[in-house]
Amino acid sequence: MNKDKRILITGAAGFIGSHLCDRFVNEGFQVIGMDNLITGDMKNIEHLFPLPNFQFYHQDVSRYVHVPGELHYILHFASPASPVDYVKWPIQTMKVGSLGTHNCLGLALSKKSRILVASTSEVYGDPLVHPQTEEYWGNVNPVGPRSMYDEAKRFQEAITMAYHNAHKLDTRIVRIFNTYGPRMRLNDGRVLPNFFYQAITGQDITVYGDGSQTRSFCYVSDLVDGIYRLLFSDYAMPVNVGNPDEITISQFAEEIITLTKTDQKVVYKPLPIDDPKQRQPDITKAKSLLGWEPKVHRSEGLKITYEYFKKALGK
Repeated sequence: MNKDKRILITGAAGFIGSHLCDRFVNEGFQVIGMDNLITGDMKNIEHLFPLPNFQFYHQDVSRYVHVPGELHYILHFASPASPVDYVKWPIQTMKVGSLGTHNCLGLALSKKSRILVASTSEVYGDPLVHPQTEEYWGNVNPVGPRSMYDEAKRFQEAITMAYHNAHKLDTRIVRIFNTYGPRMRLNDGRVLPNFFYQAITGQDITVYGDGSQTRSFCYVSDLVDGIYRLLFSDYAMPVNVGNPDEITISQFAEEIITLTKTDQKVVYKPLPIDDPKQRQPDITKAKSLLGWEPKVHRSEGLKITYEYFKKALGK
């Protein structure tokens, strides 16, 4: 039974972190959520507070991590994750990926815990290989406007593997591709909430670049299931988890307009520096090692997310 298993989830009040809390609470684990609330929102986890198997620590993992008692698993998901956030908080982003990861790895070592760290498709940068496999080393600008996030995550992977190799620590690394669903922030700067916000509020839809760049959107419940399976696998190298159903940004804008039944124009603006032109995960490893692949079709996931955003905006 899981009721005797304790798990720490950092970044617990964030979009993905809060859904992970839900999953592990529902699976019967004793869940300790931790967040400094720079970008997290207590509303995402307030429904868990009355439950006997959930605790919350308001704590910054970049400073220190202390959890009394036994600890069996750690999920390290603390980090700003959108361009708006990590440009606003560049040093904090670097610190949580480096010092925060170091602190979590040290905690895992002292508690003899298994730790899974949240990496990202951004470690591939603006990729020269398509789709992206885990063996691709990436094309990343170490001093560019996105470098605080990209390089923090690349360092996070490196130090995690160093602990795995030097200390025989039980580690897992998930590389997360574009994920969406309820609890995303409307103002977080990513394409999906931007498009929904603009459509719902009657603004023109803004596409950066010529719209030919691609993304692959994974619904959050699928992502959480992939992470859950990876945690309990015996594979220590990075694994892509995402939906390989690739779409151009222009096509995606039209999908949003059709779904929301709005008649907004699509307005094109210059592409930000180092913005990736292509994003599509190769999920061969996830399929073979974890028996995982996404189940929620984009049309279904977008409807659920649209209803969430409408409610959030009082529409």
